[in-house]
Amino acid sequence: MASLAFRNVEKTFGSVKVIHGIGFDIADGEFTVLVGPSGCGKSTLLHLLASLDAPTSGSIEVFGQSLASLPNPARFRKETVGLVFQLHNLLPQLTAVGNVEIAMFGSSLHRRERRARARQLLVDVDLAGRELRQPTRLSGGERQRVAIARALANDPPLLLADEPTGSLDTASVVHVIELIRRLRIARPELTVVMVTHDAQVAAAADRIVTMRDGQIDSEAAQPAPLLT
Repeated sequence: MASLAFRNVEKTFGSVKVIHGIGFDIADGEFTVLVGPSGCGKSTLLHLLASLDAPTSGSIEVFGQSLASLPNPARFRKETVGLVFQLHNLLPQLTAVGNVEIAMFGSSLHRRERRARARQLLVDVDLAGRELRQPTRLSGGERQRVAIARALANDPPLLLADEPTGSLDTASVVHVIELIRRLRIARPELTVVMVTHDAQVAAAADRIVTMRDGQIDSEAAQPAPLLT
């Protein structure tokens, strides 16, 4: 069953068409990476999927719901989508646990439950013992792991990541890939879509979708990853 469906999606900024009639599906629990040269439309497509922007024409469905008919896009992002960007966008005045906990504000969880969940998520991304450190006291890789924990705070069924390893060193990239592998073992139903230029990250995905000039240039399914 398809989690995500793109139907003849186009996006124009002024007189420049960035996305040209894209149509494809992503299955439940699939890890798909979008690759291609800078400016080919990868990030734009991801932003459309997150309802951060709307297509000029065509339609996008997420878990059977048309994004064009969302009554509250902000609520959709909070409850359905976990977002991770190349720059972690952490709040510098908050600790690691505070940065994760803030994503749960407005949920049904009480403060003690939010704090407990935030701490557990930091343990899950191998940051036990660093919960009370502010971002300036964390390495780049550690900050990105806090951002991943924050993206998972509301237990979303869809994780979207835009170049999450783009500013990391090789060791940190390997760590992020391992986190994704473990996450998929724990939550096989989680659908992941990631924009990347990193061959190591692409190699860990179920499918590679190559974009060029705002269109799908090619698709390649990969052998099922070892999830044990």
